[in-house]
Amino acid sequence: MMQRPVMVADPAAWIAQDDAQAGAQDDAQAGAQDDAQAGAQAGAQDDGTGHDEPGPDGPVLFFCAAALEARHLAFRDGFPGDVTFAVKANPSEAVLAQLWAGGMRAFDVASPEEIALVRRVCPRAVLHYHNPVRSRAEIALARAAGVASWSVDEAGELVKLLECGLPAGSEVAVRLALPVAGAAYAFGAKFGAGPEAAVTLLRQVAEAGMRPSMTFHVGTQCTDPAAWGAYMAEAARCAQAAGVTLDRLNVGGGFPGGRDGGPVDHAPIFAAIRAGLAGFAQPLALVCEPGRGLVADAFAYGVQVKSRRAGRVYLTDGIYGGLVEAGQIGAGAFVVRGPDGQVRAGETAAFTVFGPTCDSLDRLPGEVALPVTLAEGDWLIFAAMGAYVQGMSSRFNGYGDWRQVAVAAL
Repeated sequence: MMQRPVMVADPAAWIAQDDAQAGAQDDAQAGAQDDAQAGAQAGAQDDGTGHDEPGPDGPVLFFCAAALEARHLAFRDGFPGDVTFAVKANPSEAVLAQLWAGGMRAFDVASPEEIALVRRVCPRAVLHYHNPVRSRAEIALARAAGVASWSVDEAGELVKLLECGLPAGSEVAVRLALPVAGAAYAFGAKFGAGPEAAVTLLRQVAEAGMRPSMTFHVGTQCTDPAAWGAYMAEAARCAQAAGVTLDRLNVGGGFPGGRDGGPVDHAPIFAAIRAGLAGFAQPLALVCEPGRGLVADAFAYGVQVKSRRAGRVYLTDGIYGGLVEAGQIGAGAFVVRGPDGQVRAGETAAFTVFGPTCDSLDRLPGEVALPVTLAEGDWLIFAAMGAYVQGMSSRFNGYGDWRQVAVAAL
């Protein structure tokens, strides 16, 4: 995606600046002769802000490095163990490089592409390959890349690792699945072993000469600290029933981002995790692998209004692009700003909101309350959009690309 090397104050400032540049360019094109027009256009397009020349309208991903730094520090200070990053949430080289510079030394990878990405950006990083289903070719590639930790949720996957020559003493984490509430959607339907199967797997891991650990994932955007407590209590029971001492416990991700537009406080979750340690017979090293909870609030996503009709609005992006999660967990909070960057407030009305593609499924769920004064060229700035925009956006119908802008604040 196109990068913005020069920082602006915030999304509102960028919108107003972009509109002013567009106006200056239009004036230059309309009123000047060839030489004067060229000079005016160059001045409008290259004013030291890092903007490209105005082109077809498209979404803008606003990145606040200071917000990412603050959230990383909050995890390091608050979580009682090692903090890693689930690369799937935001496979951006800039994000990975900043996390590494901030002291992160391990990353959760789930594919050969993610392994290659981390090795390219952070060559000395420790890699955890906790996607529990891997082909033999993927295992061979991961072993060659020096993956340090693996997960399994079924005996056949453990056999596969052993047959592919996993060295004795490698960490193998048994992934547990429980029917807990509190998440936008759960991951247990796809991955994870129930408690009885997990007990058997723990014994098999230990008997194979590997270091037995456990891992789990409470589900994405989980707001209930009790979910971590429930998983930790069951993990302690499983380890005791299996007669093994766990090397580590990976409490996964699931930490929420501020999709409602408000601040996020992970302290209650950290406290529940800390309290959960009391259920284990021995002191236990902890690991977490946040994705959304670490990066979401460091980004906002700006989408422009292409057209307004009676009861309908058409945007420059939709569910095939950066708003891909809208169909699963809702579009999240947003602010409407006019081309001058000012908030459009006042009376609202219900609109059906479509994306730009030719597919009628490309729409936000239900009806969306928007200002009655909404106009073509206005912007919807969605909060907490640092997760799953880059990794999940498609280029369907030629849409789905965006500009990235560095901002001092969101």
